[in-house]
Amino acid sequence: MPDVQTDKIPVTVLTGYLGAGKTTLLNRILSEPHGKKFAVVVNEFGEIGIDNDLVVGADEEVFEMNNGCICCTVRGDLIRIIDGLLKRKGEFDGIIVETTGLADPAPVAQTFFVDETVGAKTTLDAVVTVADAKWLKDRLKDAPEAKNQIAFADVILLNKTDLVTESELKDVELRIRAINPFARIHHTQRSNIAIDRVLGQGAFDLERITAIDPDFLEGGHKHFHDEEMKSVSFSSDKPLDPDRFFPWIQELVQREGINILRSKGILAFKDDPDRFVFQGVHMILDGDHQRPWGADEARLSRIVFIGRQLDTAALEKGFRACIA
Repeated sequence: MPDVQTDKIPVTVLTGYLGAGKTTLLNRILSEPHGKKFAVVVNEFGEIGIDNDLVVGADEEVFEMNNGCICCTVRGDLIRIIDGLLKRKGEFDGIIVETTGLADPAPVAQTFFVDETVGAKTTLDAVVTVADAKWLKDRLKDAPEAKNQIAFADVILLNKTDLVTESELKDVELRIRAINPFARIHHTQRSNIAIDRVLGQGAFDLERITAIDPDFLEGGHKHFHDEEMKSVSFSSDKPLDPDRFFPWIQELVQREGINILRSKGILAFKDDPDRFVFQGVHMILDGDHQRPWGADEARLSRIVFIGRQLDTAALEKGFRACIA
């Protein structure tokens, strides 16, 4: 349902490689008896539109974008469609954007930060990625898009778990964790999952990012490391200097943003009683003071980067230089 406080319409971006089970999940969302209505934006690569019979649900309207891949040419199209939907506010509870299996979800997510009209009236709830437990390992080797989709996800459905052994499942999960340590992973068969574990996650909502899982900070080094895509995280129990941190992070994403898919952090600044929460998509950063640090809460600054060709030593040096 729309967030009562902001009255913004939640948007879920649904992604995943070809054949992973995205459309099955979408059909489940649309046909479950949850009493909500969704506007669905579906994008297919190429000239041929989707088979509308695949998308069920009489109350949902499906909007197609046919002029190419959503990740490159369609941002204007997406803005236009969502603009049109906003004129019919009140007729639906949320928007679901299903990307083609070959799309990088980043530009879709960026739309909700870049376009002021869209950003003022919608909130990006989460990027949900459906992954095929049997074939994901192969796709991670030969398809950069599959890596981007895993790296970018807030929620991952590791689907078709009935087609793999327990040890294969553990192995593929380690590979996912090597790329993205903070996504929530659910094991599914035929994309069968309770809808409230997919929708209403608040994963992109700065108010709701209450903590970065401390496991990240443990985990980086004992996991399988992907040769190309990796996550790095740093923490400090000493306060940061905002006058050093903001110029550093802004310069960093301008210079390296093409390689940084996601960044997130919860920060304790010197002489500041509130937690500062930020997250980024490539070069675009969004951040705000969130709530006061609790009296018994450790004022720990934690920051995470997920991307390609990350220079861990340089990132750590830059972060440490921000300590007050």
